[in-house]
Amino acid sequence: MRRKASLILLAFAVFFTAMSPLMRWYAFPRLAKIPPSQYQNVVLEAKNPTLLDYGTMQAKKVSKVSIVQTLKGDVEKAKRISDSAGRDVVVWDALSYVVGPDGKMVSKIPERYIFDAHSSEPVHATGEMVDGDPVRRDGIEFKWPFLTEKRDYEYFDAQARITRPIHYKGTTTFRGIKVYYFEQTIPWMKVPLPRTMPVPGITPESVAKTGTTRWYTTTRKFWVEPTTGAPVYGEEIMENELRGGTLLGGRDKVTVFKGHVKMREDSIQATVDLVSSNRVLVLLLTSYLPWGFLGLGVLLLALSLWLEARSRRPGDPEGTAVPHPEPVSA
Repeated sequence: MRRKASLILLAFAVFFTAMSPLMRWYAFPRLAKIPPSQYQNVVLEAKNPTLLDYGTMQAKKVSKVSIVQTLKGDVEKAKRISDSAGRDVVVWDALSYVVGPDGKMVSKIPERYIFDAHSSEPVHATGEMVDGDPVRRDGIEFKWPFLTEKRDYEYFDAQARITRPIHYKGTTTFRGIKVYYFEQTIPWMKVPLPRTMPVPGITPESVAKTGTTRWYTTTRKFWVEPTTGAPVYGEEIMENELRGGTLLGGRDKVTVFKGHVKMREDSIQATVDLVSSNRVLVLLLTSYLPWGFLGLGVLLLALSLWLEARSRRPGDPEGTAVPHPEPVSA
């Protein structure tokens, strides 16, 4: 009976030991994925920034500017691209909606970001765009890969439509969570005007006819939770200018926006809560279950060997030959 139980425990030991690497290297890449229906809304604010008044074409200080960033997954589009690409793909329709202190729209820039559901690598497909312009992303945007590494990544800048390195600067703690800090600086460069302008009748085409161009620079900072690859906090020190042309009335340049943009407190808390819960799910596949299965397999193996040893009994001792007396002759 003990021998039978020993064999059963040995079989379970082999099973759980084999499951340990399978959970990490087979199940994790197939189960840890961004859902195609993901929806997220984040609000950022710039306190006391400089903002252009398009009515007077004068830059002035205002109390605040709010930026509402919305990410919404397009499930049907993702399914079609996934079927053609042969891998799970996520399609995010993003919108950056900028609002002035009076609640009026300053600008809005839509994006369509298509990427691999597990690796976060961009997937090039029809419909990838920024503000209606077709683009080809060669780097990540919005999210880092699962199990983010301590290294530089290529990051796409939607304003300039370019990809540049975003540098790993160190490890720190944010709201009790270990995070990697990344930073990217985009130097001054000419960028397209938004298609939707805050003043009716003014279009990028009408501004272009005056010879006036838009220039932009930014330093963006992200604090990324490495297990999920999700930023828990972000900031940007951003500046936009209009330069040259007849629109400026003889001036060389005028500031469109200049400010330090930070995530609002309610968005920070919601993001931290979401990332904390998702982190546990990823750790189940990469750490808790693999190590747990390995430990359970070793324990069952030890128990199996112990029962096997107990089931063995020493054999009966061999009989000792008794010599017979030889007959004695009288």
